[in-house]
Amino acid sequence: MHTLGWLSRINGWNLAVKVQCDESPDKPATYKPATNMLSRMQNQGTIMKSQMLSLSARKSLARKSSRMLECALGVSLVLVGSLNAQQNVELKASGGADTASTIPSNQANSNQAPLTLTLADALKKARANSPQFQAAATALGVAHQDRVQSRAGLLPSVNYNMQYLYTQGQTLPNCTVSRTINCATGTPIFIANNGVHEYIAQGNVHQALSLQTLAEYRRSGAAEAVARAKLEIATRGLVVTVVQGYYGFLGAQRKYATAQRAAAEAERFSHISQQLENGGEVAHSDAIKAQIQLQQQQRDLRDAELEMSKSRLELAVLLFSNFNENYSIVDDIGPAAPLPSFDEVSASGSKNNPDLRVALETLKQTQQDVVVAWNGLMPTITLDYYYGIDAAHFATKTNGISNLGSSASATLQLPLWNWGANYSKIKQANLQKKQAQVELSFAQRSLMANLRSFYLEAQTLRSELDSLSQSAQLAAESLRLTNLRYQSGESTVLEVVDAQNTLNSASKAYDDGQVRYRVAVANLQTITGTF
Repeated sequence: MHTLGWLSRINGWNLAVKVQCDESPDKPATYKPATNMLSRMQNQGTIMKSQMLSLSARKSLARKSSRMLECALGVSLVLVGSLNAQQNVELKASGGADTASTIPSNQANSNQAPLTLTLADALKKARANSPQFQAAATALGVAHQDRVQSRAGLLPSVNYNMQYLYTQGQTLPNCTVSRTINCATGTPIFIANNGVHEYIAQGNVHQALSLQTLAEYRRSGAAEAVARAKLEIATRGLVVTVVQGYYGFLGAQRKYATAQRAAAEAERFSHISQQLENGGEVAHSDAIKAQIQLQQQQRDLRDAELEMSKSRLELAVLLFSNFNENYSIVDDIGPAAPLPSFDEVSASGSKNNPDLRVALETLKQTQQDVVVAWNGLMPTITLDYYYGIDAAHFATKTNGISNLGSSASATLQLPLWNWGANYSKIKQANLQKKQAQVELSFAQRSLMANLRSFYLEAQTLRSELDSLSQSAQLAAESLRLTNLRYQSGESTVLEVVDAQNTLNSASKAYDDGQVRYRVAVANLQTITGTF
C-alpha cells in the first residue's frame, strides 16, 4: 500500500491531498482523496511524502514502478478536482456577480417567465409595431393637418412688420462742405422713397377672399376622408395578418403535439412487434416495417418542431419591437360560432366597406379638384389694414407730432391670360374625375363578388369542421381496434401502419381546418367589419 501526500498553495488556498494506492496484483490501483481537501494552512511550499509498504518482496521493480506512476496520475486528477472545487467556492462567495453580468440579453430573457398573449393583446402590439399600419396612421395625420392649414387660409391673418430704409440724399450743386455750410438737402435721391431715413413698424391684418381657397378647403376634407378609409383598410388587413400568424402558430403547436403522439405510438408499436417476433408470432418483416414507420414519425416530429419554431419567429416579428421570442399564446380554438345570414352580411358590407368608402371619397376629391381648377379663373380680393409708424425717426412722436397712424387697402386681381395653364388644369381635373368614376364602379362590383366569395368560403369551412372532427375521432378509434387485432393475430402490420397514417392525416387536417376557418372569417370581416 502506497500513500502519497501533496500540499500546495494556489491563489491563497492551501490544498491538502492524500492518495492511497493498493498494489495488490488482483486489484487495480485505487485513489482515495482525503476528506480535508480544502483547509486553511499557514505554511507555504510543496511537500511530498511517500511511504511504501512492501507486501511481497518477490514483486518485480517494474510492477512497482507502474503502480507508482498510476498513483502520481491519481494525485494529478485529484488536484484538478480540487482546483475546480476552489473556483466554485469562490464564485459562491462572490455571489456570481461577474458571471451574471456576462449573460447575453436573450438568455436573460429566456430565464424570465414567458409573456402570455391573447389574440386581443397580439392585435394591440401589432398596431404599435406594424410599419404599414403606422404609415396609414401617419397619412391620416398629415391629411388632417392639411385640412387645418386650408381652414386657416379662409381666416384673416395678423402680422407685425419692421423695416429700415436708407436712401442717399441729394446735395446742393457747386457746394463745398464746411463747418458752417451743409450741402445736404434732406431729399432722397430716389423719388420713390420717402426720405433718407425711413422707419417702418406696423401691424398688418390680411384677408384674402377667393372661391379657389374655399374649394381647396373642401378638397382637403375629402382627402382626409380618403386617408381615414385607408387607415381602416390597413387596420382590417392587419387583423387578417395577425389572425393568420396567431392561429398558424397555434396550428403548428397542435401539429407538433400530434407528431409527438404519433412518434410515441410508432415506438410503442415497434416494441410490440419486436416482442411478438421474439415469441415467434410474427415475421421479421413486421418488425422491420414497424421500425421504418418509427423512423418516419421521428422525422415528421422534427419537421413539426421546425415548423413551430418558424411560426413563432414570424409572429414575433409582427408583435415585438425588440424581437422577443420568450412568449406564449392562449389556445382559444373552441367550437366555431355560427355565421350570420348572407343578407345581414351583405347589408353590413354595403355600409361598412372601407374600399367602397375610399372610392366614394376619391370621387368627391376629384370633383373638388375640378371646382378648384375652374375657380382659378375667378377674381381674387385681398384686404389689408396697417397700423403703426412710417416715419423718419424710430419714435411714436417727432417734434410733438404723433407718428402713429393707420391705412387700409383693397386689391382686386382678375386673371386674364396665362397661356392656357388654367384650362389645362381643368382638363387634368376632369380626367382624374373620370378615372375615379371608373374605380368606384369597379369597387362596387368587387364588393359584391368578394362578399359572396368570402362568405361561401367561410360557410364551407364552417361546415367541414364537424366532419373533420368526426374523422379524427373515428381514425383514433380505428387505430385502437387495429392494434388490438394485430396483437391477437387478426390483422397485418400494413393495416396498423395505415391506421397510424390515417390518424395523423385526420388530426392535421382538423388543425388546418380550424386555422383556415378563422382566417376566412377575418377575410370576410375586412368587408363587413366585426360581427
